[in-house]
Amino acid sequence: MTYLDTDTPLARAVTDAIHGGDTGELRRLLSAHPELVTVRLGDEGGMSRTLLHVLTDWPGNFPNGPETARLLVEAGADVDGRFEGPHRETPLMWAASCDDIGVLDALLDAGADIEARGAVIADGTAISDACAFAQWNAARRLLARGATTNLWESAALGLMDRIAAAPPLTREDATTGLWAACHGGSREAAEYFLAHGADLNWIGYDHLTPLDAARRSGAEEVAGWLATRGGRPAAELV
Repeated sequence: MTYLDTDTPLARAVTDAIHGGDTGELRRLLSAHPELVTVRLGDEGGMSRTLLHVLTDWPGNFPNGPETARLLVEAGADVDGRFEGPHRETPLMWAASCDDIGVLDALLDAGADIEARGAVIADGTAISDACAFAQWNAARRLLARGATTNLWESAALGLMDRIAAAPPLTREDATTGLWAACHGGSREAAEYFLAHGADLNWIGYDHLTPLDAARRSGAEEVAGWLATRGGRPAAELV
């Protein structure tokens, strides 16, 4: 494994080429320095990432992203390479977290594992990140490309067929499902979980109640319905 300090001129040059969408310069750099395609930018034993992570880093959606992804993979980049540090996320997970549909598709077309686990959200998959970070375009594209979902993700996406097919719900399942449905703006799913015993005013993720989650997501119709059922913001409950 080869590591390259991010402050070196070569590391800055390849990062600038990727973020600027300059595929001509990227080809030149890869030709002059073939080791770049598998090098890790960062420190051994510390934090490091691949060039595909550079491409999919926040905020993503860099110019010529899909072409850059294809260029790197064709040159030998590991499409499922892992970040090294406090998590082990793949480039696909980062693309999903940025709602970068073009690069997401390019990575999947190149063979990226859509079900690879290790996301920062519950050690899940790329769709776990997409749903948690409200990157709905990415979540639905992953779904269309065959991604599986757990109950929380199904709730956030309003996938009633998958929700109905789940094992019998515990109250905890229903409560977290309600929160996720409100986060995703799905009234049908929210009604389902409330009917199955969800705690309407559970203060959950990000210290938000379901009502807060719906309002944050701009799901005003869901928020209005919750209010009629007794839903309250966390600020009134603490």
